[in-house]
Amino acid sequence: MKNMTTGRPMKLIAGFAVPLLIGSIFQQIYNFVDVIIVGRYLGEQALAGVGSTGNLTFFLLALVMGLCNGAGIIVAQCVGAEDYARMRRAVTAIIWIAGILTAAVAVIGVCASRFFLILLSVPEDVIGYSEQYLRIVYFFVAGSVAYNGCSAILRSFGDSKTPLYGLIAGSVLNIVLDLLLVLGAGMGVAGVAAATVVSQHVSAAYCLVYLFIKRGRFNLSGLKLMPDKAMVGLIFKTGVPTAFQSCLISLGGMSVQRLINSFGASVMAAYAAAGRIDSIAIQVIVSLGTALSVFTGQNIGQKRFDRIKAGLRDTLFMSVTAGIVIACIAFFFGRNLMMLFLGEGESPEAVHIGAEYLAIMGAAYLICGIMQSYQNIIRGAGDVNTCMIAGMTELAGRIFFAYLLAPRIGVTGIWIATPLSWGCGCIVPVIRYYTGRWKTKAVIPSA
Repeated sequence: MKNMTTGRPMKLIAGFAVPLLIGSIFQQIYNFVDVIIVGRYLGEQALAGVGSTGNLTFFLLALVMGLCNGAGIIVAQCVGAEDYARMRRAVTAIIWIAGILTAAVAVIGVCASRFFLILLSVPEDVIGYSEQYLRIVYFFVAGSVAYNGCSAILRSFGDSKTPLYGLIAGSVLNIVLDLLLVLGAGMGVAGVAAATVVSQHVSAAYCLVYLFIKRGRFNLSGLKLMPDKAMVGLIFKTGVPTAFQSCLISLGGMSVQRLINSFGASVMAAYAAAGRIDSIAIQVIVSLGTALSVFTGQNIGQKRFDRIKAGLRDTLFMSVTAGIVIACIAFFFGRNLMMLFLGEGESPEAVHIGAEYLAIMGAAYLICGIMQSYQNIIRGAGDVNTCMIAGMTELAGRIFFAYLLAPRIGVTGIWIATPLSWGCGCIVPVIRYYTGRWKTKAVIPSA
């Protein structure tokens, strides 16, 4: 357990963020391998099919993940306030909530996959791949939920290394299974999906076993069997705004995906490949933001507003610096990165489109760093409704600008819509921070 209420904020935040970043990179590496194998060996249409499923998968899981993150805020503030009895009640409640909702998501996902894909206007030559992948992922979705739930709890304790180790084990296994099931057994897209769900269950098992063995160290001994109704209500109160924000972002992503699908398989494949590169690049900023959220949660439990201010300043510096470096890499090496997934001789249009996407997104990371820093300090303080409003602003901006610009300047307009929406997403949390009203939004009373 790491106490983040003492010591240099930059050192604590960076030290906490590094394992998160490494874990995210490993997670994205096996996504990389999935995309490389699908794109190189199964073709552009299969790549477009798998790539079009991301926002839909995230959307149905957003409620569960949002509630897990809401519980994480409660746990972090309990740790800061040294209120371990309340913390154990939060852990019991989230186990029940996540279990029930996971079962519901699995049933909906398996039964309604094709219906959702039709709503997204996935082309007929692609939809078969998408449906096959989704059904397998949703049927075995418990592994993903269990890993993310355990990770949220462990991070709230200040432990970002254990989720990393679990993720490394799962990532290595995923790569091995990709090679065996797709290239060896010839299972196609089903093999990619199977490799993903098996690796998720292995990562979850590692974290669950670790939490059980170290339950005394984390003050988790003596968990009650049944959940406390008041704590269930508090988790929903804290987690639903976060979940709603995630749903909104996902809806924006699906709306944009529908627009991208209208441009055909080449643009879909370019977006799928470039999106994987983007998802790795942005993890530096996301990891710093997550670390700041936990740092804020623990410090607000003791009303250490001076430390929170210093943490924000340090996180902004690190995020902006990282954004500049990433922007340079994306601008100068975007085409080379795209050619890892798609041969330029076979898919020259997709390579060109993807390189353009990366160049635009690279420049946008500076805005993202600012947005993530302010949103996460507000979220860690427990001011989740403000974060939800910020998410709505970001969603509105993304959809508005994408559908405004795409008919006028083509697919480039969709790429430009993202940094413009991030600019919209900055407005609410920045104003909220400087009003100081977030300081009274802690969900757990200070000690």
